[in-house]
Amino acid sequence: MSRLVGVQAQDWRSARLALRARSDGLTPDALDSAAAGGSLVVAWLLRGTLHLVRAEDHGWLLALTARAGVVESRRRLAEEGVTEPQVDTALRVIATGPAGGPRSREELTDHLAAAGVPVAGQAVHHCLRVAALHGRAVLVPGAEAGSLLVRAIDPPAAPSDRDAAVVELARRYLRGHGPATAADLAVWSGLPLRDARAGLRGLGASLVECGDGLVDLACRDAAGDDVPGVPPRLLPPFDPFLLGWADRSFAVPEHLRSRVHPGGGMLRATATVDGAAVGTWTMRRRGGRPEVALDVAEPAHIEALQADVADVLRFSG
Repeated sequence: MSRLVGVQAQDWRSARLALRARSDGLTPDALDSAAAGGSLVVAWLLRGTLHLVRAEDHGWLLALTARAGVVESRRRLAEEGVTEPQVDTALRVIATGPAGGPRSREELTDHLAAAGVPVAGQAVHHCLRVAALHGRAVLVPGAEAGSLLVRAIDPPAAPSDRDAAVVELARRYLRGHGPATAADLAVWSGLPLRDARAGLRGLGASLVECGDGLVDLACRDAAGDDVPGVPPRLLPPFDPFLLGWADRSFAVPEHLRSRVHPGGGMLRATATVDGAAVGTWTMRRRGGRPEVALDVAEPAHIEALQADVADVLRFSG
Protein backbone atom coordinates (compact mmCIF):
# COMPACT_ATOMS: atom_id res chain seq x y z
CA MET A 1 0.00 0.00 0.00
CA SER A 2 2.85 2.43 0.66
CA ARG A 3 4.05 2.13 -2.93
CA LEU A 4 0.56 2.43 -4.40
CA VAL A 5 -0.43 5.32 -2.08
CA GLY A 6 -4.09 4.58 -2.80
CA VAL A 7 -6.31 2.10 -4.65
CA GLN A 8 -9.51 3.32 -6.27
CA ALA A 9 -12.34 1.83 -4.23
CA GLN A 10 -15.79 2.72 -5.52
CA ASP A 11 -16.16 -1.06 -5.65
CA TRP A 12 -14.62 -2.66 -2.56
CA ARG A 13 -14.34 -6.01 -4.35
CA SER A 14 -12.24 -4.46 -7.12
CA ALA A 15 -9.99 -2.75 -4.59
CA ARG A 16 -9.37 -6.08 -2.88
CA LEU A 17 -8.57 -7.74 -6.22
CA ALA A 18 -6.08 -4.95 -7.01
CA LEU A 19 -4.17 -5.74 -3.81
CA ARG A 20 -4.42 -9.48 -4.48
CA ALA A 21 -2.64 -8.92 -7.81
CA ARG A 22 0.30 -7.38 -5.94
CA SER A 23 0.73 -9.90 -3.14
CA ASP A 24 1.12 -13.59 -2.41
CA GLY A 25 -1.52 -15.47 -0.44
CA LEU A 26 -3.56 -12.42 0.54
CA THR A 27 -7.12 -13.17 1.70
CA PRO A 28 -10.25 -11.00 1.59
CA ASP A 29 -10.72 -11.53 5.32
CA ALA A 30 -7.29 -10.05 6.04
CA LEU A 31 -8.13 -6.90 4.09
CA ASP A 32 -11.60 -6.60 5.60
CA SER A 33 -10.12 -6.99 9.08
CA ALA A 34 -7.48 -4.33 8.41
CA ALA A 35 -10.16 -1.90 7.24
CA ALA A 36 -12.56 -2.78 10.05
CA GLY A 37 -9.72 -2.30 12.54
CA GLY A 38 -8.89 1.16 11.21
CA SER A 39 -5.47 0.57 9.67
CA LEU A 40 -6.97 1.00 6.19
CA VAL A 41 -9.67 3.53 5.33
CA VAL A 42 -11.74 4.47 2.28
CA ALA A 43 -12.33 8.16 1.53
CA TRP A 44 -12.68 10.63 -1.35
CA LEU A 45 -9.06 11.53 -2.09
CA LEU A 46 -7.06 11.27 -5.32
CA ARG A 47 -8.94 12.61 -8.36
CA GLY A 48 -11.90 13.27 -6.08
CA THR A 49 -12.79 9.57 -6.11
CA LEU A 50 -13.01 6.94 -3.39
CA HIS A 51 -9.62 5.45 -2.55
CA LEU A 52 -8.41 2.84 -0.12
CA VAL A 53 -5.35 4.19 1.75
CA ARG A 54 -3.37 3.50 4.89
CA ALA A 55 -4.81 5.33 7.89
CA GLU A 56 -1.51 7.16 8.45
CA ASP A 57 -1.73 8.60 4.93
CA HIS A 58 -5.35 9.74 5.19
CA GLY A 59 -4.77 13.12 6.83
CA TRP A 60 -2.12 14.56 4.54
CA LEU A 61 -3.75 13.20 1.38
CA LEU A 62 -7.08 14.67 2.46
CA ALA A 63 -5.49 18.06 3.09
CA LEU A 64 -3.95 18.06 -0.41
CA THR A 65 -7.00 16.90 -2.34
CA ALA A 66 -10.21 17.85 -0.50
CA ARG A 67 -10.74 21.51 -1.42
CA ALA A 68 -12.12 21.11 -4.95
CA GLY A 69 -14.37 18.24 -3.88
CA VAL A 70 -15.95 20.26 -1.06
CA VAL A 71 -16.82 23.07 -3.47
CA GLU A 72 -18.28 20.64 -6.00
CA SER A 73 -20.39 18.71 -3.49
CA ARG A 74 -21.74 21.84 -1.82
CA ARG A 75 -22.78 23.10 -5.25
CA ARG A 76 -24.48 19.78 -5.99
CA LEU A 77 -26.25 19.86 -2.63
CA ALA A 78 -27.65 23.29 -3.44
CA GLU A 79 -28.94 21.86 -6.72
CA GLU A 80 -30.60 19.04 -4.73
CA GLY A 81 -32.39 21.64 -2.58
CA VAL A 82 -30.21 21.22 0.53
CA THR A 83 -29.61 24.60 2.20
CA GLU A 84 -26.36 25.57 3.92
CA PRO A 85 -27.93 25.23 7.41
CA GLN A 86 -29.14 21.75 6.40
CA VAL A 87 -25.63 20.85 5.21
CA ASP A 88 -24.33 21.87 8.66
CA THR A 89 -27.00 19.68 10.25
CA ALA A 90 -25.98 16.77 8.01
CA LEU A 91 -22.34 17.18 9.05
CA ARG A 92 -23.32 17.00 12.72
CA VAL A 93 -25.48 13.90 12.15
CA ILE A 94 -22.75 12.10 10.20
CA ALA A 95 -19.96 13.11 12.60
CA THR A 96 -21.95 11.84 15.59
CA GLY A 97 -21.62 8.14 14.98
CA PRO A 98 -23.54 5.56 17.00
CA ALA A 99 -21.90 3.73 19.88
CA GLY A 100 -22.54 0.46 18.05
CA GLY A 101 -20.13 1.28 15.23
CA PRO A 102 -20.52 2.18 11.54
CA ARG A 103 -23.87 2.75 9.84
CA SER A 104 -25.22 1.58 6.51
CA ARG A 105 -26.29 4.13 3.90
CA GLU A 106 -29.90 3.21 4.69
CA GLU A 107 -29.46 3.89 8.42
CA LEU A 108 -27.68 7.16 7.70
CA THR A 109 -30.46 8.20 5.32
CA ASP A 110 -33.04 7.61 8.06
CA HIS A 111 -31.03 9.68 10.56
CA LEU A 112 -30.60 12.55 8.11
CA ALA A 113 -34.30 12.56 7.25
CA ALA A 114 -35.23 12.57 10.94
CA ALA A 115 -32.99 15.65 11.38
CA GLY A 116 -34.83 17.48 8.61
CA VAL A 117 -32.19 17.07 5.87
CA PRO A 118 -33.53 16.37 2.36
CA VAL A 119 -32.56 12.86 1.26
CA ALA A 120 -33.95 12.63 -2.28
CA GLY A 121 -31.79 12.20 -5.38
CA GLN A 122 -28.07 12.51 -4.71
CA ALA A 123 -28.45 14.49 -1.48
CA VAL A 124 -27.30 11.73 0.89
CA HIS A 125 -24.30 10.89 -1.31
CA HIS A 126 -23.07 14.47 -1.35
CA CYS A 127 -23.77 15.00 2.36
CA LEU A 128 -21.58 11.99 3.08
CA ARG A 129 -18.95 13.17 0.61
CA VAL A 130 -18.78 16.63 2.23
CA ALA A 131 -18.46 15.03 5.69
CA ALA A 132 -15.65 12.78 4.45
CA LEU A 133 -13.89 15.69 2.77
CA HIS A 134 -14.06 17.59 6.05
CA GLY A 135 -12.41 14.60 7.73
CA ARG A 136 -15.47 13.62 9.77
CA ALA A 137 -16.19 10.21 8.19
CA VAL A 138 -14.63 7.33 6.30
CA LEU A 139 -16.04 4.19 4.72
CA VAL A 140 -15.36 0.65 5.91
CA PRO A 141 -16.40 -2.75 4.49
CA GLY A 142 -19.73 -4.21 5.57
CA ALA A 143 -20.84 -7.80 6.01
CA GLU A 144 -22.56 -7.87 2.61
CA ALA A 145 -20.13 -8.52 -0.25
CA GLY A 146 -18.90 -5.29 -1.75
CA SER A 147 -20.80 -3.04 0.65
CA LEU A 148 -19.29 -0.06 2.46
CA LEU A 149 -20.48 1.38 5.77
CA VAL A 150 -20.10 4.91 7.14
CA ARG A 151 -17.89 5.42 10.20
CA ALA A 152 -17.62 8.73 12.03
CA ILE A 153 -14.05 9.76 12.90
CA ASP A 154 -12.18 12.60 14.53
CA PRO A 155 -10.63 14.88 11.89
CA PRO A 156 -7.12 13.59 11.03
CA ALA A 157 -4.11 15.82 11.47
CA ALA A 158 -3.29 17.91 8.39
CA PRO A 159 0.34 18.40 7.28
CA SER A 160 2.03 21.45 8.78
CA ASP A 161 3.81 22.15 5.48
CA ARG A 162 1.68 21.75 2.35
CA ASP A 163 4.65 22.21 0.01
CA ALA A 164 6.49 19.36 1.73
CA ALA A 165 3.38 17.18 1.44
CA VAL A 166 3.24 17.82 -2.32
CA VAL A 167 6.90 16.76 -2.61
CA GLU A 168 6.19 13.61 -0.59
CA LEU A 169 3.27 12.80 -2.87
CA ALA A 170 5.55 13.19 -5.91
CA ARG A 171 8.14 10.91 -4.30
CA ARG A 172 5.60 8.24 -3.44
CA TYR A 173 4.07 8.47 -6.90
CA LEU A 174 7.39 7.88 -8.63
CA ARG A 175 8.18 4.93 -6.38
CA GLY A 176 5.13 3.17 -7.76
CA HIS A 177 4.85 4.68 -11.24
CA GLY A 178 8.20 6.09 -12.37
CA PRO A 179 9.40 6.97 -14.88
CA ALA A 180 6.57 9.42 -15.51
CA THR A 181 5.84 13.04 -16.38
CA ALA A 182 4.43 15.95 -14.42
CA ALA A 183 1.24 15.54 -16.47
CA ASP A 184 1.02 11.91 -15.35
CA LEU A 185 1.32 12.93 -11.71
CA ALA A 186 -1.34 15.63 -12.16
CA VAL A 187 -3.80 13.23 -13.83
CA TRP A 188 -3.20 10.50 -11.25
CA SER A 189 -3.51 12.78 -8.22
CA GLY A 190 -6.09 15.27 -9.44
CA LEU A 191 -3.82 18.15 -8.37
CA PRO A 192 -3.19 21.08 -10.71
CA LEU A 193 -0.27 20.67 -13.09
CA ARG A 194 1.57 23.51 -11.33
CA ASP A 195 1.48 21.51 -8.08
CA ALA A 196 2.71 18.38 -9.83
CA ARG A 197 5.62 20.30 -11.33
CA ALA A 198 6.43 21.90 -7.96
CA GLY A 199 6.38 18.51 -6.24
CA LEU A 200 8.78 17.01 -8.75
CA ARG A 201 11.09 20.06 -8.58
CA GLY A 202 11.12 19.72 -4.81
CA LEU A 203 12.73 16.30 -5.11
CA GLY A 204 15.93 18.06 -6.19
CA ALA A 205 18.90 15.72 -6.55
CA SER A 206 16.60 12.73 -5.92
CA LEU A 207 15.21 13.21 -9.43
CA VAL A 208 16.77 12.13 -12.73
CA GLU A 209 15.74 13.04 -16.29
CA CYS A 210 14.88 10.04 -18.48
CA GLY A 211 14.13 11.85 -21.75
CA ASP A 212 10.84 12.82 -23.44
CA GLY A 213 9.77 14.68 -20.31
CA LEU A 214 10.00 11.54 -18.16
CA VAL A 215 11.58 11.69 -14.72
CA ASP A 216 12.29 9.09 -12.06
CA LEU A 217 13.87 8.67 -8.66
CA ALA A 218 17.64 8.59 -8.84
CA CYS A 219 17.98 5.86 -6.24
CA ARG A 220 15.54 3.01 -5.66
CA ASP A 221 15.80 0.70 -2.66
CA ALA A 222 17.04 -2.75 -3.67
CA ALA A 223 14.61 -4.57 -1.38
CA GLY A 224 11.47 -3.11 -2.92
CA ASP A 225 12.37 -1.85 -6.38
CA ASP A 226 14.61 -4.45 -8.01
CA VAL A 227 11.84 -6.81 -9.12
CA PRO A 228 12.76 -9.23 -11.95
CA GLY A 229 10.06 -8.86 -14.59
CA VAL A 230 6.30 -8.46 -14.35
CA PRO A 231 4.33 -11.69 -13.90
CA PRO A 232 1.09 -12.32 -15.83
CA ARG A 233 -1.79 -10.74 -13.93
CA LEU A 234 -5.55 -10.35 -14.00
CA LEU A 235 -6.18 -6.76 -12.98
CA PRO A 236 -9.64 -5.65 -11.82
CA PRO A 237 -11.65 -2.73 -13.21
CA PHE A 238 -10.05 0.64 -12.38
CA ASP A 239 -6.77 -0.96 -11.39
CA PRO A 240 -3.98 1.47 -10.34
CA PHE A 241 -1.82 0.23 -13.21
CA LEU A 242 -4.31 1.63 -15.71
CA LEU A 243 -5.03 4.80 -13.73
CA GLY A 244 -1.44 5.80 -13.05
CA TRP A 245 -0.59 7.74 -16.19
CA ALA A 246 -2.11 10.30 -18.56
CA ASP A 247 -1.06 8.18 -21.56
CA ARG A 248 -1.56 4.41 -21.23
CA SER A 249 -0.30 3.54 -24.72
CA PHE A 250 2.88 1.94 -23.33
CA ALA A 251 0.69 -0.65 -21.55
CA VAL A 252 -2.41 -0.87 -23.75
CA PRO A 253 -1.85 -1.64 -27.47
CA GLU A 254 -3.88 0.36 -29.96
CA HIS A 255 -6.01 -2.64 -31.01
CA LEU A 256 -7.13 -3.18 -27.38
CA ARG A 257 -7.64 0.44 -26.39
CA SER A 258 -11.40 0.59 -26.95
CA ARG A 259 -11.91 -2.71 -25.14
CA VAL A 260 -9.85 -1.77 -22.09
CA HIS A 261 -11.19 1.79 -21.76
CA PRO A 262 -14.35 2.06 -23.86
CA GLY A 263 -15.16 5.61 -22.78
CA GLY A 264 -17.36 7.25 -20.19
CA GLY A 265 -14.62 6.95 -17.58
CA MET A 266 -14.77 3.14 -17.65
CA LEU A 267 -11.73 0.89 -17.30
CA ARG A 268 -12.42 -2.80 -17.67
CA ALA A 269 -10.82 -5.75 -15.92
CA THR A 270 -7.64 -6.33 -17.91
CA ALA A 271 -5.34 -9.32 -18.48
CA THR A 272 -1.65 -8.42 -18.71
CA VAL A 273 1.46 -10.35 -19.72
CA ASP A 274 4.93 -8.82 -19.34
CA GLY A 275 3.29 -5.60 -18.14
CA ALA A 276 1.15 -5.09 -21.27
CA ALA A 277 -2.56 -5.65 -21.81
CA VAL A 278 -3.36 -8.76 -23.85
CA GLY A 279 -7.14 -8.78 -23.38
CA THR A 280 -9.91 -8.47 -20.81
CA TRP A 281 -11.60 -10.84 -18.39
CA THR A 282 -14.80 -11.23 -16.42
CA MET A 283 -15.85 -13.17 -13.35
CA ARG A 284 -19.28 -14.45 -12.42
CA ARG A 285 -20.68 -16.98 -9.99
CA ARG A 286 -22.33 -20.19 -11.04
CA GLY A 287 -23.89 -22.26 -8.27
CA GLY A 288 -22.19 -20.02 -5.72
CA ARG A 289 -18.72 -20.67 -7.13
CA PRO A 290 -16.64 -18.07 -9.04
CA GLU A 291 -15.77 -18.62 -12.70
CA VAL A 292 -13.25 -16.58 -14.72
CA ALA A 293 -13.69 -16.03 -18.46
CA LEU A 294 -10.70 -14.73 -20.43
CA ASP A 295 -11.18 -12.67 -23.58
CA VAL A 296 -7.59 -13.17 -24.77
CA ALA A 297 -6.65 -14.11 -28.33
CA GLU A 298 -3.17 -15.69 -28.07
CA PRO A 299 -3.03 -19.27 -26.71
CA ALA A 300 0.41 -18.57 -25.21
CA HIS A 301 -1.04 -15.67 -23.23
CA ILE A 302 -3.96 -17.77 -22.06
CA GLU A 303 -1.54 -20.42 -20.84
CA ALA A 304 0.63 -17.82 -19.10
CA LEU A 305 -2.40 -16.46 -17.22
CA GLN A 306 -3.63 -19.77 -15.83
CA ALA A 307 -1.74 -19.50 -12.54
CA ASP A 308 -3.28 -16.11 -11.87
CA VAL A 309 -6.73 -17.34 -12.88
CA ALA A 310 -6.33 -20.01 -10.19
CA ASP A 311 -5.31 -17.39 -7.64
CA VAL A 312 -8.30 -15.16 -8.47
CA LEU A 313 -10.54 -18.19 -7.92
CA ARG A 314 -8.78 -18.93 -4.63
CA PHE A 315 -9.17 -15.34 -3.50
CA SER A 316 -12.80 -15.07 -4.59
CA GLY A 317 -13.97 -18.48 -3.48
